[in-house]
Amino acid sequence: MSHVITSVKVEIAAPAAFVWDVLTDFANYPQWNPYTVAVATTLEIGTPIDLTLPNPDGSDGTFVNREWVRVVDPPHHLRYDTADEMPGIFAVRDQWLTELGPDRCAYHTTDAISGRYADQVMELTGAWVQAGFDSVADALKARAEALHHAHLS
Repeated sequence: MSHVITSVKVEIAAPAAFVWDVLTDFANYPQWNPYTVAVATTLEIGTPIDLTLPNPDGSDGTFVNREWVRVVDPPHHLRYDTADEMPGIFAVRDQWLTELGPDRCAYHTTDAISGRYADQVMELTGAWVQAGFDSVADALKARAEALHHAHLS
């Protein structure tokens, strides 16, 4: 069974290249990203990307989810997946920026989850992932627009 979680699509009043720089500025994630509070990666194809996430049950603390970088296509597409990190589960995360003009773009993210335990993963964490993805989209919009406005001032 395969499932796809898709975030809300947000329009951002900033150029796609500017938003890409915010999206891939992992050192500053703790300042704005409510779902992925830290990232460690070189962003080179085939290398690990360690994502620090809050606990799904809302309790204090975080956990690290290791995935593998597959596509880095600035300023349009970032993809990573779980490879064989979790037996019975395979997840592919795509983050998309679509240019809407010289000073506007849209962002959304998806996670395609497949494998023997995909149904159970969706049942246990699907709503949490959906809420997290939506919060990232909204937070990226707010962060990029604020930085872009400050940059123009």
